[in-house]
Amino acid sequence: MNKSNKLTLLAIIAISVGGCKVEPIQNLPDRKYELVWSDEFEGDSGVNPNALKWTYDIGTGQNGWGNNELQSYTNNPQNVSIDGTGNLVISALKSSSGNYTSARIKTEGLFAHQFGRIEARIKTPTGSGIWPAFWMLGADFKDVGWPQCGEIDIMEQKGKFSNITYGSIHGPGYAGGQAITTPYGLEDNRFDADFNVYAVEWGENYIDFFVNNFLYKRVTPSDVTGEWVFNKPFFIILNVAVGGNFVGPPNINTPFPSSMYIDYVKVYKEI
Repeated sequence: MNKSNKLTLLAIIAISVGGCKVEPIQNLPDRKYELVWSDEFEGDSGVNPNALKWTYDIGTGQNGWGNNELQSYTNNPQNVSIDGTGNLVISALKSSSGNYTSARIKTEGLFAHQFGRIEARIKTPTGSGIWPAFWMLGADFKDVGWPQCGEIDIMEQKGKFSNITYGSIHGPGYAGGQAITTPYGLEDNRFDADFNVYAVEWGENYIDFFVNNFLYKRVTPSDVTGEWVFNKPFFIILNVAVGGNFVGPPNINTPFPSSMYIDYVKVYKEI
């Protein structure tokens, strides 16, 4: 059985993960899309990503970017660079003095998009306290703040549970530990073992979450416990955090460097 068929079968039999069941979604969408933006990370080894497409969050942020994260984000090529074989590599590092660095890149101020399909092909890292993520924030973030801006977590993972990924949304009334979230699990496989495609398809009244083109979660306005704040442009973020409320701290067995490989990011509009 090939990998995609195995993933579908596993989801259909309703894998139990952390007390939640991933049930098959009925009435699968039949949507057509046109590519409007992409980055396939072609270029020479050791160079930063395209400055016309990506910028950076730098430093520790307030209260560890609001999550008690331990790393400082940089634009150092050791933390974020193209590998020369068509991938972007974001690496969390630990210094000899015990300090952590990593990278968080974003399209804020350069590109934002409303509705459509947003996807990336990613190989994630593993290890306790490692928190890879592919996500979006509302482009009005600096004006209205979080969580009023809205947040769509297309993929986030707890490194010590390498067979589980999460899709979540945050907004006013359902943020942080109260986010609308669903885990999706693999049986006898791990997300860090190979590349996987993580995506959302998003419209006025829905956000659909996919792994390898399997739809495992649909969120609609009736599912949220507050205001639906997703009918506006969002920008894209990729990062690897160390520690934080979601994953807890690293331990002596956590591998460093701990690297996330991104083959591509693509954005489509519905036609």
